[in-house]
Amino acid sequence: MQVAIIKQLAETHTTEALRAAEDAILNEQTPAIEVEGKDEGEQLTHVLAAIEIHHDMDKHGIDFRTALRNYSQRVRNSIS
Repeated sequence: MQVAIIKQLAETHTTEALRAAEDAILNEQTPAIEVEGKDEGEQLTHVLAAIEIHHDMDKHGIDFRTALRNYSQRVRNSIS
C-alpha cells in the first residue's frame, strides 16, 4: 500500500470511476483509469482505499486531508 498512489487516485477520480476500476480489477480486466501497483492485489488495495476516503468525506462532511489522515490511522491501528 502506497499512500501517495491512494492520494492521487482519491484526488483525481470520482467514486464512480473508482468503483468501475474496482469492478474491472475484480473481473481480471484492465481498468479505464490508470492504477499503479506491483500486482492486481495492490492495485485493488489502492482503489478500495480511495473509495473509502471518498465515502468518509461524503458521510462525515470532512475535507480530503482529514479523510486521508483518518484512513491512514485506521490502517496503522489495525496493524499494531
